[in-house]
Amino acid sequence: MADPKVLVMVLAGGEGKRMLPLTQDRAKPAVPFGGSYRIIDFALSNFASARYLKIVVLTQYMSHSLDRHISQTWRFSGLLGNYVTPVPAQMRRGPHWFAGSADAIYQNLNLITDEDPDVVCVFGADHIYRMDPRQMVNHHLDSGAGVTVAAIPVSYEEAKAFGVIESDAEGKIVAFHEKSPTPPTMPGDSTRCLASMGNYVFDTQTLIDIVTPAGEDGAPTDIGGHVIPALTAAGVAHVYDFSTNIVPGQDDREKGYWRDVGTIDSYYDANMDLLAPVPVFNLYNDRWPVFTSHGSYPPAKISRGAGGEPAHVDGSLLSDGSIISGAHVEGSIVSPDVHVHHDAHITGSILFPGVRVGPGARVNRCIVDKNVEIPAGLRIGFDPAADAQRFTVSDRGIVVIPKGYVF
Repeated sequence: MADPKVLVMVLAGGEGKRMLPLTQDRAKPAVPFGGSYRIIDFALSNFASARYLKIVVLTQYMSHSLDRHISQTWRFSGLLGNYVTPVPAQMRRGPHWFAGSADAIYQNLNLITDEDPDVVCVFGADHIYRMDPRQMVNHHLDSGAGVTVAAIPVSYEEAKAFGVIESDAEGKIVAFHEKSPTPPTMPGDSTRCLASMGNYVFDTQTLIDIVTPAGEDGAPTDIGGHVIPALTAAGVAHVYDFSTNIVPGQDDREKGYWRDVGTIDSYYDANMDLLAPVPVFNLYNDRWPVFTSHGSYPPAKISRGAGGEPAHVDGSLLSDGSIISGAHVEGSIVSPDVHVHHDAHITGSILFPGVRVGPGARVNRCIVDKNVEIPAGLRIGFDPAADAQRFTVSDRGIVVIPKGYVF
């Protein structure tokens, strides 16, 4: 059998309200991650490594930085008909924004009909993971399903925020519960549920038919809320077990790793996952790399301070263009073009590009957005009540200093 013709649609139009203030003026997939990357780079890198190179990214809210990142970073050879292109809400069906994920596809059916693929991969743009999507596509074709849903076990409490799947022994989905307050647990395991990852492979005609309005009822607006339950009722929805996916260069520790970074705390935790001596998510896998644009920065620099103060860096990621000058950095992620001056202490924190930390400052368990200058001697992350008066503080005490904040 010849390789199927695949079109990839990446959904990147959500508001990301639970990530505020990091999403105050950028789409969630454009939020920096791991120092040098954007969240969307992980989904796009999976398709690039799989050589699925016809990709449209459906954008909507606060999309400028995301559009710019895609345009500057994700450029394939047009000579071979390959592309990654952002597609804003074009209002082809009338003066309406996308009403949901299914409506976004409906409003862009021309992209599907123009390409005429055998299958359409519809994936989210805001998860951190490695996956070979070819294996999921092959599973989909072998099963003869109308839609295949990637799934992974999560804890019972986590499952309340996801679509939860019940399936039979052959992998056919028999029930789908979207964000149920009492999701069904997995057979033989009362502590976990089988959750949808928000990644789907559709038979092309099935996708076109299900998102197109039928009669007075109108079209479904959301994939998880409407499309998957409808296709489950029709008996054409199957599940794909993400834990069976094999990625070159990945060890057993990382297998099945997937993080939904929908909140400040989950975003922070996923970043911290990168810092262990043997991390549960390894950025250094050159057999399945995470691609991005690293810019024209000089190497990271660690030096003594102006008065000869020694620098100390441990368990941290330092990006190109960063300077640690006689400072203490521990368990932290330092993005490009960040300067940390002498006697400053950065612990358990994430510093976005362009941050400046003054001499003697103390920053603990903080996310500092772009272009913030922290004054000399300032202490942040030590007094929850004082921090909450000025900044967003997460449920677990992570302080978020918004982009461009002036002290």
